[in-house]
Amino acid sequence: MQDREADRLVAAAQDGDARSLARLISIVERGETDIRAVMRAAAPHAGGARVIGLTGSPGVGKSTVTDRLVRAFRDQGHRVAVLAVDPTSPFTGGALLGDRVRMSAHATDPGVFIRSMASRGHLGGLSQAAPAALRVLDAAGFGVVCVETVGVGQAEVEIAGLADSTLVVMAPGLGDSVQTAKAGILEIADIFVVNKSDRPGAHEVVRDLRAMLALANYEGAWKPPIVSASAATGDGIEELTGKLDAHWEWLGSSGVRTERRVARARGEVAAIAVAEIRRRIGGAPERRLDDLAAQVASGKLDPYSAADDLLA
Repeated sequence: MQDREADRLVAAAQDGDARSLARLISIVERGETDIRAVMRAAAPHAGGARVIGLTGSPGVGKSTVTDRLVRAFRDQGHRVAVLAVDPTSPFTGGALLGDRVRMSAHATDPGVFIRSMASRGHLGGLSQAAPAALRVLDAAGFGVVCVETVGVGQAEVEIAGLADSTLVVMAPGLGDSVQTAKAGILEIADIFVVNKSDRPGAHEVVRDLRAMLALANYEGAWKPPIVSASAATGDGIEELTGKLDAHWEWLGSSGVRTERRVARARGEVAAIAVAEIRRRIGGAPERRLDDLAAQVASGKLDPYSAADDLLA
């Protein structure tokens, strides 16, 4: 793809052409060689979107919360994009599209763009192409981008490096207070959302979270608030958007927003460089790699020296 064609597609996406935007994301998702032209075209226009990440265990209601947030931000006049990472189909390798089913109410809204992406075995709750897809959505002029992870467990915290604000969605009936305390995913939360708060056990979840937060020292930093909500009915969503706005203002006034975005860019650059190194190593003569591996296995060479030799 020529740079001129990539510029045309980005400009069309900014004008609301969903087909051009979908094509751009398909290019980055498949990792085609055209991705470099797309990223060059997107770079001057990116940096304005507010990125909100939603994560949590399967079944807590992430998609329903996302749906309610889309409605709230649309009421504020924002163009909203949703990047939903779904489990990978074992048959087609594509996304199962479960998230789109719950957000079908926005299908005819030209101010909303929803894209499902398959995780394709990538750990951390995201797709490997998520950072590049996020950059495309940002360049397309969306004011808010919601990134919903695939259902995660205790250690899939990759979303924290991608989002400006991270929501950890919880629900009653998913474990006791010990499980709550040891779940590493809770440490990434900017806001806790206790969804399905109309169900028995919701108050206990809030209590356990408060007890956990009391153990930490947040002096001079953002202390994650706890919002009780019922996304199915809309209860608590107004409070949640208010907390998101407060966190966004704090990110700007504290300088943390810039720090997070620099860290995000650093990780993206490093990942691309590592992928390129792997590609070049994969193109090395198989005989040379086998020879080095044999020397390491026999003890004639240490693995670090072998790696230096291969890279050289």
